[in-house]
Amino acid sequence: MRYARGFTLIELMITIAIIAILTAVAFPSYTDYVTRSKLAEAYAHLADLRVKMEQSYLDNRRYSTNAAGGTCGIPGGNTPTTTGTKYFDFACASSNPNAAGDQEYVLTASGKAAENLGGIAFTINHGNNKATTVTASTPMSDKGYTAGTTGCWVRKKPATC
Repeated sequence: MRYARGFTLIELMITIAIIAILTAVAFPSYTDYVTRSKLAEAYAHLADLRVKMEQSYLDNRRYSTNAAGGTCGIPGGNTPTTTGTKYFDFACASSNPNAAGDQEYVLTASGKAAENLGGIAFTINHGNNKATTVTASTPMSDKGYTAGTTGCWVRKKPATC
C-alpha cells in the first residue's frame, strides 16, 4: 500500500492565510518600533548638548562664545558637533544678550527626510523646556505623530510623552 506524501492544497492555503494575517498585524508595529528607536538619538544628543551649554555658562556666565553673542558656546557653535548621528541634524541658537553675552539658547534636533523622519523636530532651551514640532503633510505626520503636549518630547504616536 502506498501513502501520499506532502500537503494538501487546503493545508497550504490555511498556512499562507495565517502567515498573511500575522504579517498584517506585526509589520506596522515593527515599523513604528523602528521609528521610535531612531528618535532616541535626538533625545540623547540634545541632553548631552544641553549639559555642554550649561558647562559653558558656568565657565563664562553666558551661553555665547563672546560678549557680542550670536554663537553658541559649544564645539561647533550654532551647528553643534555631534558624533554618531545618522537620523537628525542639530542646531543651536543663543539669544537675549546682556553686557556679558547671550543669556538664553534653544537646541534643536530636526529629523532627516532621507531617513523617513522628515517633519519632526525636538527642542530644549535654557530653562529645560522641551517641545516637539510635527509639520503637517510630512513623513512623520503621515505616520500618525502629532506635536502633543508642551513640555515634553513625543516618544510614540500620536503624541505620547
